[in-house]
Amino acid sequence: MEIKIESKEGLIIVAVDGRLVASCSEELKERVSAEMEKTPNVVFDFTNMTHVDSSGLGALVYILQRAKAAGGTVRLACLQPHPRIVFDITKVFRVFEIYDTVEAAEKAFNK
Repeated sequence: MEIKIESKEGLIIVAVDGRLVASCSEELKERVSAEMEKTPNVVFDFTNMTHVDSSGLGALVYILQRAKAAGGTVRLACLQPHPRIVFDITKVFRVFEIYDTVEAAEKAFNK
């Protein structure tokens, strides 16, 4: 998995490329948590995420909890069909706002 983090107008954009699984979920939590010192608002770009497991979902929920505790939130964008199945089966989609595009997720912060 590759993680790219970009700060943008009061947001953190986190692009995940590859598989978000147990072997890299701690790295995601640590890197995003460090960036959240700047702002608690996070958009995940899952355009290139090919798979997610329960550890990856746990990392996302952890980041969401940290964001909410700091007065922010987490939005997901571009969730691909295979990972979406995991979100649907586990019902995790209920705790996240999911958008078709990164731009739509970004605009939702400005409402």
